[in-house]
Amino acid sequence: MYFRRYLHNYTTMEDIQQKAHYHGKRPKGGLITMPFIFANEVCEKLAVVGFQTNMISYLTQQLHMPMTEAANTLTNFGGTASLTPLLGAFIADSFAGRFWTITVASIIYQIGMVSLTLSAILPKLRPPSCQNGQVCQEANTGQLAILYISLLLTAIGSGGIRPCVVAFGADQFDETDEKQKTSTWKFFNWYYFCMGVSMLVAVTVIVYIQDYVGWGWGLGVPSIAMAISIVAFVFGYPLYRNMDPSGSPFTRLVQVCVAAYKKRNLAMVSDAKMLYENEELDASISVAGRLLHTKQMKFLDKAAIVTQEDYAKYQSKPNLWRLNTVHRVEELKSLLRMGPIWASGILLFTAYVQQNTFSLQQAKTMNRHLTKSFQIPAGSMSVFTLTSMLATIVFYDRVFVPIMKRFTGVERGVSFLSRMAIGFTISILATLIAGFMEIKRKNVAFAHGLFDLKPHLVRCL
Repeated sequence: MYFRRYLHNYTTMEDIQQKAHYHGKRPKGGLITMPFIFANEVCEKLAVVGFQTNMISYLTQQLHMPMTEAANTLTNFGGTASLTPLLGAFIADSFAGRFWTITVASIIYQIGMVSLTLSAILPKLRPPSCQNGQVCQEANTGQLAILYISLLLTAIGSGGIRPCVVAFGADQFDETDEKQKTSTWKFFNWYYFCMGVSMLVAVTVIVYIQDYVGWGWGLGVPSIAMAISIVAFVFGYPLYRNMDPSGSPFTRLVQVCVAAYKKRNLAMVSDAKMLYENEELDASISVAGRLLHTKQMKFLDKAAIVTQEDYAKYQSKPNLWRLNTVHRVEELKSLLRMGPIWASGILLFTAYVQQNTFSLQQAKTMNRHLTKSFQIPAGSMSVFTLTSMLATIVFYDRVFVPIMKRFTGVERGVSFLSRMAIGFTISILATLIAGFMEIKRKNVAFAHGLFDLKPHLVRCL
């Protein structure tokens, strides 16, 4: 025998906004918070990108690490920085909240940047400069320890920043309000535009300082920018709309799997309306709306089947390791549906991570002179990637969306999947061209006997 239960006594976001107006208080969040969030993002990206873009040059030229070892170090650091967001997201969703997670993580990142900056300033924290005709002395164990600790701190810090900043910005808009709902996707476009501008400054101005002024200032300026970003972000605290932690989504996903497994032998209900729903239980995780039941992956629906035992024991609050709501089951289904989308980006990012390692070394073999006295730093070659990104964001928001909206009727112009497909297609073409050019470059180097020698300028085309 199966039962269905509904509870409706929870406070909606509209109720909160109306109460705020009734008591004469301005509701928090909205566009007024964007200057603080954007200021934080601009300074933070200026620091992070300026810190990482030319790091391969710092490891090879200042710490005298072999090229392959330096590249592996940065790749391992990048891999660690890609895993720590799982921990950061868990902490933010479980108990800390996004604001405090971002703040504490930014401070940890700041400590890592300061320690690496000190190693670039203090002579005892790096090996001596290379002397003519002598083999360069590599960094000793203590100097490498400072490097690894600094990189680890920045990886931990990025784990708290990366999964929370965009979501925190989106929290400032009420998805149930049609006017603010439109502002949300505009926020994302301008968020990435501001991020691109700060990255553009980082790969030009900061890299130039590192190559031609010194690594003390080259790492010091990003450290100062990071400190400014923390101050700007904390300064806007009274205006932010801070959402209470709703519990770790990882725990909810595991609970659905366990509940579905425990009830694997039950027959599926004939009507999906008989599956368990509890609006009060899901109120904190469904602010933007509850997920509706779908017909795919029906084996997971068994986690929401209410049995006689469930009804007898858990009338006040269900045991989530045995009974889950439709909304929580659909969360897991949505995540599984996103698997192919995530997987499609693996090879793309595998090629992209080379941009700050071997691609930078390749750029050093190019003729980068704009005039006889000035040449583009090798670390600044990614300026063309960022310029293209900024141009396409403006084109998409101001030209493409208005035109396509007339044909598709979609508020965003095209669907997110269509937008991703266009981006992947362009990325595939770019990677193919880069691969053919690298084959040509190596063949020319072999033909002139320059493969194992210092960089020489030889025309490839």
